Amino acid sequence: MSPYILTALISSLGLGTAITFSSSHWLLAWMGLEINTLAILPIMSKSHHPRAVEATTKYFITQATAAAMILFASTTNAWITGQWEIQQLSSPAPVVMITLALALKLGLAPVHFWLPEVLQGLDLITGLLLSTWQKLAPFALLVQLSHLAPGMTLFLGLSSMLIGGWGGLNQTQLRKILAYSSVAHLGWMVVVVQFSPGLTLMALVLYVIMTASVFFTLNINTTVTINSLATSWSKAPVITALFPFLVLSLGGLPPLSGFMPKWLILQELTKQHLTVLATVSAMSALISLYFYLRLSYAMTLTTSPNTTSSIAPWRTGTNAGALPIAIATSATALLLPLTPTISTLFN
Repeated sequence: MSPYILTALISSLGLGTAITFSSSHWLLAWMGLEINTLAILPIMSKSHHPRAVEATTKYFITQATAAAMILFASTTNAWITGQWEIQQLSSPAPVVMITLALALKLGLAPVHFWLPEVLQGLDLITGLLLSTWQKLAPFALLVQLSHLAPGMTLFLGLSSMLIGGWGGLNQTQLRKILAYSSVAHLGWMVVVVQFSPGLTLMALVLYVIMTASVFFTLNINTTVTINSLATSWSKAPVITALFPFLVLSLGGLPPLSGFMPKWLILQELTKQHLTVLATVSAMSALISLYFYLRLSYAMTLTTSPNTTSSIAPWRTGTNAGALPIAIATSATALLLPLTPTISTLFN
């Protein structure tokens, strides 16, 4: 792909997200989401591989369905109430429809089936864009909704946590595992959005940082399956040694950064007298922790019989930037002591 075309597409991605962020009118927000979707489609299919084209087609159909639901629901709300303002969405039927549409755009269970299939057909950097940047605009709309359907958001969050944990257990493809990890993390964010939107945004920012560090690591090692993780020692020994911190932080294990949002979300659910929900959420984190431990074991405690344990002298250096992965890895592992400062910032 031409650098000029790629620059235009990346700029359009940023423009679409910025329009959705700054809009208070449903039509403008919808337009931003559409610009965002149309900009990422050529990036997804740039390899011209049949699997990438299939993933792009699935993504387009799913996002078009969600966008049509948003447009229909906002038009219905304007017809009933005479208001196009995002904050004035108060009629029950449009609230349910828009919540479902945003869940479909985000990949929340039980409307998550497109996400693992689409992510499996993409390269790792495009998969990183899909798992992080593409979540920002729908979450901006979800946080702005003042009249959420409480039971529906709790159901979406709880089912995402449980299905995200169970779905990743029997996977061998790393991109599918990260897709189910995304579903589980989104469930944690959605379950608390009606009680503390600031806490949801903090969990989203930390999820983006942790996911970026894992994707960068896999991209440097060029690994896409669990079996190929065993060759990492001969490619990047330092990054391989740090990889358990990254995946265990995604799992929410203390004293790593990923423990912070789960800890604060459980605390908020307990304050709202949702003790059973908090208990089930904590148990679902244990399910997810199993396949994170599996990744950690496969990468650091096993060695492929076909490679030496030292760096191959003929191996050329990687073109991947060291600064982004250094920043993301440090933030993934070391932010827990800054919990009071970060929670104050987002609240």
